[in-house]
Amino acid sequence: MKEKKQKVRETIDTEEVKGVSLWADAFKRLMKNKLAVLGGIIVILFVLVAIFSDVIIMAVCHHPQEYIDFDNPNPFAKPSKEHLFGTDHLGRDLFARVVYGSRISLSIGFVTALVALVLGVTYGAIAGFAPTKVDEAMMRFVDILYGIPYMFFVILLMVAFGRDFYMLFIGIGVVSWMTIARITRGQILTLRNNEYIEAAKSIGVSKARLIFRHLIPNAIGPIIVYLTLTIPSIMLQEAFLSFLGLGVQAPMTSWGALASEGGNLGAIQTYPHLILFPGIALALTLFAMNAFGEGLRDALDPSMKNRI
Repeated sequence: MKEKKQKVRETIDTEEVKGVSLWADAFKRLMKNKLAVLGGIIVILFVLVAIFSDVIIMAVCHHPQEYIDFDNPNPFAKPSKEHLFGTDHLGRDLFARVVYGSRISLSIGFVTALVALVLGVTYGAIAGFAPTKVDEAMMRFVDILYGIPYMFFVILLMVAFGRDFYMLFIGIGVVSWMTIARITRGQILTLRNNEYIEAAKSIGVSKARLIFRHLIPNAIGPIIVYLTLTIPSIMLQEAFLSFLGLGVQAPMTSWGALASEGGNLGAIQTYPHLILFPGIALALTLFAMNAFGEGLRDALDPSMKNRI
């Protein structure tokens, strides 16, 4: 009997116990969600198209996206072998412009969402962990900002500082962080009284470490889901600014700018391809972001472990 106990102890002492991290476990569950995987693949494909847009345009069209053949102009041409997506009102190849527009649209969407994420998560986490009076004061400030028409604020910012491409990132990002702040605050309020937080406080863990090491990682699921919804929304906001002449300036273009340009030309009835192809790109982006975000939320939620 003693020999058996000794062997068990030796086995326990020598056997390596391997744990599975939260992210590794979440990745396994994410891979089981086919719709989320499809959404992720579509997003990756669009990102690759944006990165290698110049190479793709030259390989398919053999000329830059803003190229105009003045010797043989062919405006409003329908899709064909020569022009896969047709041409616009100046005879420019629409396929080249849609491919090039992916770089601008995705850059504006991702970078602006990142600005909103940093501002919103930091502000919301501090408000949710702060004493009640500080929390209320911080959220009343957010309520005041909500009362200001955000697009009016962006327009004023663009007019004051110029129609600079990089001002789009700052202008839209500054007004897109408030909902993320509210979501983050709500999650922090839910988590702040959990036992592991109380245990961390009892051993002297600093407030900053509590917020950024323990609370935010456990609140990241809903934040990521909303962020994936924010990216296509930001693209649409950029399209509206382009419609007003405050967005992307020529010769640069974006999916939103292309769709707005087609709408201004009355293309829905006469030249639908001018709106159809940029619209499909935006719609696919919206679908992919939603599908991937929902799948990632379920994968990061421990309560969904047995349902995936």
